[in-house]
Amino acid sequence: MRSLGTLTGFNSLFRRSKSSVTNLNKINERRRVVVTGIGAVSSLGNNVVDLWQKILNCEAGITKLGSEFKGLPCQVAAQLPREQLQIEKYLSKSDLKVMSPATQLCIIATEEALQTAKLDPKQLNFDTLERFGVCVGMGMFDLSEVYGAWQQLQKGYNRVSPFFVPRLLPNMPCGHISMRHGLRGPNHSVSTACATGSHAIGDAMRFIRNGDADIMLAGSGESCIDPLSIAGFCRIRALSTAFNETPSQASRPFDKNRDGFVMGEGAAILLLEELEHALQRKANILGEILGYGLSGDAHHITSPSEDGAGAALAMVRAIKDAQITKDAVTYVNAHATSTPAGDRIEAQAICKVFGDHVNKIRVSSTKGHHGHLLGSSGNLETVILIKALAANKIPPSLNIEELDKDICVNVVTKPEIWCHDKQKTRVALKNSFGFGGTNSSLCIASYIG
Repeated sequence: MRSLGTLTGFNSLFRRSKSSVTNLNKINERRRVVVTGIGAVSSLGNNVVDLWQKILNCEAGITKLGSEFKGLPCQVAAQLPREQLQIEKYLSKSDLKVMSPATQLCIIATEEALQTAKLDPKQLNFDTLERFGVCVGMGMFDLSEVYGAWQQLQKGYNRVSPFFVPRLLPNMPCGHISMRHGLRGPNHSVSTACATGSHAIGDAMRFIRNGDADIMLAGSGESCIDPLSIAGFCRIRALSTAFNETPSQASRPFDKNRDGFVMGEGAAILLLEELEHALQRKANILGEILGYGLSGDAHHITSPSEDGAGAALAMVRAIKDAQITKDAVTYVNAHATSTPAGDRIEAQAICKVFGDHVNKIRVSSTKGHHGHLLGSSGNLETVILIKALAANKIPPSLNIEELDKDICVNVVTKPEIWCHDKQKTRVALKNSFGFGGTNSSLCIASYIG
């Protein structure tokens, strides 16, 4: 039966190829990519509804770390409310054995994305499943898994789990989602540090635009809040240590007294769809991915270049790819993690890109609410941006008591109406930057049918 199904799939592929040859006059028509489903798990809740409501309420999901972190300079993190996850609702005991925590979170976020998109893969035919892909990544694996396996090895070779390596591989969230739902389209994983989630969305958008797929699940998951990871980031002086007694105030992008980022965990998945495909099935369109820009700093393993050239280049390329002018952009969802250098350099890069128009652009970073999810930050923040576009509200930056004098942009500190004309298309950039000098910028707009 498998061989027959595969043959049927190949035949359908050839039929599509023949059809495309007869439509060469349309070759220059660019396929549009829209968002029809979103799902998220974070310290602010186990679904998008709770996440967005807490953003609007200016709540922070950052808490004190447990006793196992005693002695480390940083004592705060944006941890998941695991007792509310209801993992058993989605995953069996066998699933938990073979899946890393990050993969488990991706599965849960995927279920919500499919539900909000009103798309059940079990109801799709073989041809559609061949055009339905997955682009989900992971920034870094859980270091406690490696340490735990090493401890088991000291007790004997047979004590090492046969699932040890599969649980670590960054492409396994992508693989498990594909296998779980029978998705035979592009199966692609991204691992570009803190730009992972944003790159995954951009790559998935291009798969659809280029005709490799009609539907893509895109995003990332991260779950590595463990003593070794916290210690490692403390050693490079990246984490906040000045607000251990007031966790909710620790993450403060653009504030004068910021002293480092707060590690978070979670997952976010978006369902991207080719516009005509979405319209044909009468899907609820939440937003449109207009453009995608990438660049490299070619500067330092952890620090961005002082002139912000890499960040600026990614934004310029996203705007160009979107085929719009820079004055169409009215909001930038910043990467800003609450580090002294990073926030300042990004703000200056935004000013460099937009020039005089920067006075008409509002900027915020939601990491004050949910911390920095490393490889899952860009995708979680894109989900928040999609909600902002749909709700016509700009999310705020938390904990700004005094704006740093070197921040040259208009930072939003409380929820604001985006545009008083609800029928006007709203356009934003979503920035994500990672260690190794990898940069990504997405241009996203509200969808006016």
